[in-house]
Order: sequence, then C-alpha cells, then structure tokens
Amino acid sequence: MLFTGRLTANADVNAVTGDKTVTNFTVAINQKWKNKAGEKKEKTAFVDCAYWRNSGVAEYLTKGAVVEISGWMEAQGYQSKKDGIRARLICTCDTIKLFSLIAKSNDPTDSAEKKGVTAGVNAKDEDDLPF
Repeated sequence: MLFTGRLTANADVNAVTGDKTVTNFTVAINQKWKNKAGEKKEKTAFVDCAYWRNSGVAEYLTKGAVVEISGWMEAQGYQSKKDGIRARLICTCDTIKLFSLIAKSNDPTDSAEKKGVTAGVNAKDEDDLPF
C-alpha cells in the first residue's frame, strides 16, 4: 500500500523488548471530489503508523509534515466507550519518504536543506538516512 498525507502530531518513539524501538505516528489522508450537484466535498481518513527500523527518523516526523508511506495495512477492531465496536487502520511502514521538513530552529532562514537534510529522503534502510 502506498499513500501520502500529513502527520497529525509529532511522532513518538517507544521502547519495546530489549533494545528495539518503534516510531508511532498518525497520518491524515484527504480525499476531495465534487458531487453530482457540483458541490465540493471532502473527507479525511486517519491511519496509525508504526515504523520499526530507525527511531532517528522521528526527529523529522513532526506535526504537519507531508510524508509518503509504503507498507502493509490492516484493520483492527476495538471497543469504544461511547460508540461500541469501532475499527482503525494500522500501517506497518516499510519506507517513509519525507516531502516537507520543518526546521527545528527559531531562525526563519534556517531550513532543513541547510542542515544537510533533503526533502524526499527515503528512510528505507538506516544506511540510506542522512542522520
């Protein structure tokens, strides 16, 4: 599965057994169309993502960043306190491509490119990462 969207919040890195970590984040995917009457319509799907390879990528997975994700999807059911049984989409990521990077500095002239990070970084393998 391949999809593009924006992060809804900064990514979290969580320790798992041993020295393994997982980077968790949520991506919002917007769909826009016009109905038969010509009215513009829009809906958003939210996908929870888990990246198991390199926790260093979390520094660049910040709220609002545009990412392209490839991985495998599954639906998971859960019990909601208000609405009963619900479902959510979960993606186990193979690759993360960063299309927009937000500079961490307060200097508006400082950009991710100046820091040596290029938009469109493919985070497939740790050796491919610029950090």
